This record gives sequence, C-alpha cells and structure tokens, in this order.
Amino acid sequence: MRTLISSAFVSLDGVMEGPGGEPGYRNTGWTFKDIAFDPAAYEIKGREQDEASAVLLGRASYEAFSPVWPDMADFPRYKVLPKYVVSNTLREEDLVSNWGEITILRSLEDVAALKETEGGPIIVHGSAGLNRNLSDAGLIDRYHLLVFPVLLGAGKRLFSGTDKDKQNLALVESESYGNGIQKLVYDVTR
Repeated sequence: MRTLISSAFVSLDGVMEGPGGEPGYRNTGWTFKDIAFDPAAYEIKGREQDEASAVLLGRASYEAFSPVWPDMADFPRYKVLPKYVVSNTLREEDLVSNWGEITILRSLEDVAALKETEGGPIIVHGSAGLNRNLSDAGLIDRYHLLVFPVLLGAGKRLFSGTDKDKQNLALVESESYGNGIQKLVYDVTR
C-alpha cells in the first residue's frame, strides 16, 4: 500500500488558502509577508520531491499549478512524476501537455484504489477541499506541515469541521526556526 502524504503551509489557526499569492483571497501571500525567509524551514519541500513517486491534486490546485509549475526550476522532479487530479468536472482536453503523465480520478474510491497500487509515496499539495475530504475518509497517512506564526481568521482550512471519529497522530519529526515557522510531521495512527 502506498503512503498518502498531505503537505501544507498552514497558519496557526488552520488556514491554508492563498499562501503563495494566489488571487481571490484577502490575505494572499501570507507565507511571505512579514516573515523572514529561512531556507532551512523549506528543506522538507526538497525532500518531498525526492521521496514522492506521484502528485495528487484537487481541480482548483491543478488549475493554479499547471500553468506555472512545469517550468519552475524549484520543482524539476515534479515535472516527470505522474500526476493525479481528483475532479468531477475536469475533462481530458483541459489537461496541460507539458507536465508529464496526468490522470483524472473521479472519486475518493479512485484515490483509495490508487493507494493500493505498487509504488512509493503520493504527495498532496494545496487542495484544501481535497485534503479535508481525504482526511474525513481516513485516506491520509502522513502530514507534512509548515505552521506559520500568523492568525488569518477566515479562509480555506486544512481540516474540516465534520463531526467524525477521533484520529490520533504520532509526531515523527519537528523543528522550530528563528522566523517562527514550525515543521511538524505526523503519522496517522490506526
């Protein structure tokens, strides 16, 4: 069984919307505003590229990343990894042609089936709605969180407010940085 890893920039109050400057959110770009850059805090991002065998995205994140990531020098390995997009509305003709193999999955059942295939870890970037649904369905195995020292109030959250059974987490790695960012890596315990 493949490991499904949720990787997120998240505010202390759980918001993950618009960290890099995506339009449409009033606090967009919050990971860069008033927080000093510390390259050590982002070491986990390089490690994720090296360890991942596939990328999983929701439709909105796919539509935000696909015009930019294929040509970014910061993400060269992601260009060649298989990508899976969970969407009921995306069509094959909507997919970009310069970002390697891309497969549309139509349901969480399709994601569960993907996890049963042979291969290494699958990494989820962005995709707030997908992350909440995957978590609620018990499909996420690990969280890679960079928690930023900001309170954003409104915005899309990493975790849903669904009334569900408790999920226990085991802290497997943590580090604090001088700029206030904390790296927290949790395994979901079952």
